[in-house]
Amino acid sequence: MIKQNVILNNPASELDLPRHEKRLPAEALTLDEIKALLAVPNTRDLLGIRDRAILELFYSCGIRRTELCQLQLSNFNSERRTLYIRQGKGKKDRVVPVGQQATVWLEKYLAQSRPRLNLHHSEQAFFLTAYGEKFNPDVVTRMISEMMTRANLSGKGSCHLLRHTCATHMLEGGADIRYIQQLLGHESLETTAIYTEVSILRLQEVHTRCHPSGKTDASS
Repeated sequence: MIKQNVILNNPASELDLPRHEKRLPAEALTLDEIKALLAVPNTRDLLGIRDRAILELFYSCGIRRTELCQLQLSNFNSERRTLYIRQGKGKKDRVVPVGQQATVWLEKYLAQSRPRLNLHHSEQAFFLTAYGEKFNPDVVTRMISEMMTRANLSGKGSCHLLRHTCATHMLEGGADIRYIQQLLGHESLETTAIYTEVSILRLQEVHTRCHPSGKTDASS
């Protein structure tokens, strides 16, 4: 009505519009909790090797569950220890590094498990189910949730928690927030910046160093 000169003033100009809630993600897993989770798969059988490789990849690269399900054999470069993510969120491609430990398990899966799971020789999906098919994201979520329960971590989350843990541990290890943004495939740095709010270790270090009550006075 203002644009058409029906009224002179906007009666809604002073109204405060509702804002989206900004909630912190769930607390990241500790290193001990990660070790407990990685120890769950029985790596003496082919499915256990596959499951360990999936856990290692989630924790090492922080990829999304849909990105993991869409991985093709050609997307992993063992020599360079890189993973090519095609058409991630926002239809964007990116290349991410794969940690040395994750690389070892991926290579073990490719050598020992995948050939026996490859019932359909034309299937190019990287990770295969017991039926020789590519994974559905919901199946991956249930699988990770079950392993969380077996590691006494039930109720904490599943795939996205491993992504969050990857980012948090990178930040606490001294990684620049911009590199974490690139790793996770966030379009906006603001999205990644939420990890600076949940990483309490650095704040604790500064508090201990700078606050008068940060250290115990043994003489009192």
